[in-house]
Amino acid sequence: MTWVLANLPLLGQYTLAHLTQAVPAIIATFLLAVPAARLARLSRPVRSLLVTGSSLLYAIPSLALFIVLPLIIGTGVRDTLNVIVALTLYGLALMVPAAVEALESVDRGPLAAATAMGMGIERRFLTVELPLAGPALLAGLRVVTVSTISLTTVGAVLGVRSLGFLFTDGFQRGLWSEVLSGLVLTVALALILDLLVVAVGRLLMPWTRRRRPSNTGGETEEAAA
Repeated sequence: MTWVLANLPLLGQYTLAHLTQAVPAIIATFLLAVPAARLARLSRPVRSLLVTGSSLLYAIPSLALFIVLPLIIGTGVRDTLNVIVALTLYGLALMVPAAVEALESVDRGPLAAATAMGMGIERRFLTVELPLAGPALLAGLRVVTVSTISLTTVGAVLGVRSLGFLFTDGFQRGLWSEVLSGLVLTVALALILDLLVVAVGRLLMPWTRRRRPSNTGGETEEAAA
């Protein structure tokens, strides 16, 4: 605790750096995965290519990806953009299969009804299909969020500042209080962002809440679906 209190500004800097790398990667993952999932529904070969190909991304060793990626995108190894792109690729490995499953789980009935009402493909997707797939997409995004927060620490091995730097620096100097601080902060940050994703999901999808009988009588209370 003494080490933590003496280094609060440093912990704040590393936490901010961690968020600067992780949050853009999480957002980019979601924005890229949904169109990819739509594309995967065009045909079975396209689906197999995208789902299998994205899943294989997770098999690439993280350190190797951090080193090779700059040769492709033209950044430095310690560049923040390099870390964000790498984290996005790992996020896509999880999110694309989840998004495909989410869209495929949507009941065909409402889609047929929307088509019968004269809705075009884009309007039907945005107003019917995407909202119905929302809860499953949210579940996939929660996994990506927690995974990305954890993977961001790997960049510290290459000298990129994040909460992972507390692991490498603490281990080199034998400061286990620093290592433990990095571990606790990483877990706490993952938990906070996960709760934030859930809160945003409930805000954007109020229909996912249901009413259940209260134990005290006939009144009902809100609960997550």
